[in-house]
Amino acid sequence: MLVGNSTITGRNNMSDIKSYTKEIEDLFLQFFVTDAELFVRCLGILDDKHFRDLTNKKAVKFMKEHANQYATLPTLEQIKAVSGKAVEKLKDCNDNHTEWFLVEYELFARHREMEEIIYAAPDMLSDGRYGEVSDLLKEAVSIGLVKDLGIDYFKDPKGRLEQLRDNSGTISTGYKSIDEKLYGGINRGEITIFAGQSGSGKSLFLQNFAVNWAEMGLNVVYLSLELSEKLCSMRIDAMHTGYATREIMKNIDDVDLKVHTSQKKNKGTLRIKQLKNGCTSNDIKAYIKEYEIQTGIKVDAILLDYLDLCMPTNIKVSPSDLFVKDKYVSENLRDMAVDLDCLLVTASQLNRQSHDTMEFDHSHISGGISKINSADNVIAIFTTSTMKENGRYQIQFMKTRSSAGVGSKVDLAFNNRSLRISDLAADEAGSVHTQTASVLDSLKRSSSGIPRKTESKPALDDVRDLQSMLKNLNR
Repeated sequence: MLVGNSTITGRNNMSDIKSYTKEIEDLFLQFFVTDAELFVRCLGILDDKHFRDLTNKKAVKFMKEHANQYATLPTLEQIKAVSGKAVEKLKDCNDNHTEWFLVEYELFARHREMEEIIYAAPDMLSDGRYGEVSDLLKEAVSIGLVKDLGIDYFKDPKGRLEQLRDNSGTISTGYKSIDEKLYGGINRGEITIFAGQSGSGKSLFLQNFAVNWAEMGLNVVYLSLELSEKLCSMRIDAMHTGYATREIMKNIDDVDLKVHTSQKKNKGTLRIKQLKNGCTSNDIKAYIKEYEIQTGIKVDAILLDYLDLCMPTNIKVSPSDLFVKDKYVSENLRDMAVDLDCLLVTASQLNRQSHDTMEFDHSHISGGISKINSADNVIAIFTTSTMKENGRYQIQFMKTRSSAGVGSKVDLAFNNRSLRISDLAADEAGSVHTQTASVLDSLKRSSSGIPRKTESKPALDDVRDLQSMLKNLNR
């Protein structure tokens, strides 16, 4: 069988077709009517707008509509009657021809989609819709037939489980107690959100993760939308050296030595960059790409401080409409993590209702549940000024997509001097649970319905102290 001057013998000889003529379009239709299975396999990327010839366009549109409505292809007579297109079945169509067709039709669909975007791009760019053009081009390039058929469940259970166990996409958080709740750690391509009240330590958690991963030998980028690069760096100096931040300047030479020693020992990298408040995932991706090009370093992990200060990529949303804004932002960031194949941890605010409770749920997330729906892990930070003074933090797992950790709590140690957060020693485990349970019991007793006039003054003072402690957390 001939196409132009070439013989269809396999994918290699036909991979250089650049111009899709009417004759090529006609040939594609012949393949469709010859083999219904080919039509079904291409249905996901089949679009009548890709065909330039009007009768071909009508024929494809009719074939799709008929197949969707009646679950079968129309007859040749039906196609001709409705669209005016006379199509004949191919003769002597073998497996090599089928392979050529699948390769070429995928390229054809991708090529025509790109053309559509290029024609529309000037008007879109003149309206400032740069991100939309970028996303449309990305979608066009990704057009393709389904090739990955998924996991054959019964084929190799042992190999499947070993691969899951040894999956290089899962990275330890650096905290054994957290890893246990997340089935080993955090996965590339996922978004993890630390939620906390103002001053609860969201930035500290992200900075500790940055140090943990750099010490594991990963290439880390810490993006701040609020704190300056120098302040973030100084905090991380304290984490690396054990000096309090106020002592850093007095011990510059020793700090310099310890930081350099840490990098030489662990081989990881850490880049700290302040981006503008209101940036989008496209701005972040552009920075990451430029960083990778200039340094030759593939980024493994991004710490974004923090999600609530970002804006959606392609949609104009009022900053006051937090539910919609955060929905699109979290979706954009997750897509970015998938595209870059990296770890992504960010932070978000808890709302005012969270100030009067010690156990957080989805209703306490600022802006509503929209960002939780897009996130893979949502972890709330609980602390009080007393707990921080005593070197304690507690985190609560509000959502975990890949584990059964929801509702779990983990107590962590906090070094006020170095700002390092770490696992509790074995003999300290549970101490925070005991403390918080005691406070909760006191609060429950205070609201048990006993009239205040019957309470003694010391009891009232205790209740007020407890309420004051809750409302005056470090913000």
